[in-house]
Amino acid sequence: MADQPGVDEEKRATLRRFAALGTATPLVGLGSRSDADADTGTSETRAAIRGYLATTPGAHFSKVRDDLKLGTGETQHHLRRLVDAGAVETRKDGDYRRYFAAGQFSDFEQVTLGYLRRGTARGVLLALLRDPTATGSDIADSLDVSRATVSTTAKELDAAGLLSRTDGYAVRNPETVLTLLIRFAESFGEDAVAFAAEAADFIRFEPRA
Repeated sequence: MADQPGVDEEKRATLRRFAALGTATPLVGLGSRSDADADTGTSETRAAIRGYLATTPGAHFSKVRDDLKLGTGETQHHLRRLVDAGAVETRKDGDYRRYFAAGQFSDFEQVTLGYLRRGTARGVLLALLRDPTATGSDIADSLDVSRATVSTTAKELDAAGLLSRTDGYAVRNPETVLTLLIRFAESFGEDAVAFAAEAADFIRFEPRA
């Protein structure tokens, strides 16, 4: 019990930090500001969840709970209030349920963000954005995984509409995937941060006529 005050203070500091972001995040599709406040409440916790999802879109339930240092019941309650109010959207992704700020992302972007939060799937997409000619063996070597793992992941990405396997492997809508990777790199992991730092090497600008 001696550690509890420190734990509580750390939680409060985390909530305050993200609540500041949540307060500055527009509430989409909720009518007037007074109506939005009535629906979502002035709760610091709900403001913190909104701020967190603005920087970490596609986070699943456990990640929201753990990163904000909330309890399971507490997280369920506040997410339910935000979803019911239309401030947060949710999407089923296999065994996960992912959360997004409402009205911010298309279906394709939501699916992409979900897969970018999976380590191997993100690694496959990063490898192909770096080198569109990379083979399954090349990708397996770069990720230090088996060729079978790459094949299984590529099949999942194909089914999700993120990858074409018609002639080798090719990222679908690479500009959108690249934009999401760069914009939210810090929320994905060190591999995405490193990629974002190199991103200028992968962007090609066509000269204006």
